[in-house]
Amino acid sequence: MNKTDFKKTDPKLYKGKAGRFDVIDVSAMPFLMIDGKGNPNTSSEFVDAVSALYPLAYNIKFHSKIKLENDYVVPPLEGLWWADDMSAFCNDEKDEWQWTMMIRQPDWITADIVEQMKQQVLAKDAKKKESDLNHDVLAQIRFETYHEGLSVQVLHIGPYSEEGPILKQMHEQYIPDNGYTMTGKHHEIYLSDPRKTVPEKLKTILRQPVANV
Repeated sequence: MNKTDFKKTDPKLYKGKAGRFDVIDVSAMPFLMIDGKGNPNTSSEFVDAVSALYPLAYNIKFHSKIKLENDYVVPPLEGLWWADDMSAFCNDEKDEWQWTMMIRQPDWITADIVEQMKQQVLAKDAKKKESDLNHDVLAQIRFETYHEGLSVQVLHIGPYSEEGPILKQMHEQYIPDNGYTMTGKHHEIYLSDPRKTVPEKLKTILRQPVANV
């Protein structure tokens, strides 16, 4: 049985060089998505959202492997970030941040499969004596296609808190200097597991959808 790894089949989406801005065209892809608000470092809402995404994503993966005989590597966690007042975002006022956390899904996964796997996760969790899964949060996860199109991205290596200078360079220099204007939400793809990687070695794709001026 073949095992699809999107980081290998779509390398332009998950690779880059620190300090080098790449212009790519991102096609439409299906995702598990959940929205929230607040500081990701302190918000229980953020923890609950991520804690609900992963068991659902892995249940879908195992269903695909066993029932559909189509295996794949669960893709990395991704996040869209913004604020109603973007000055709060630029000034690092994290309590005002809004976010959508998401995990990419293969094209052969359907909404019916996602709903079926939600119910399976709930049934399994109900049998546990102790659980960190918030059932109401799991119910909020949606299955949706997201299309960014033309985008500028760069690889950041280091703590999330040190993304500011490279984002400033991207937004205020590279994008306008090359005839683009920003259109969509700030997008991050977390290539490293922060539980297993020291902050200075964390690898994150920073992406910004753009349009030609």
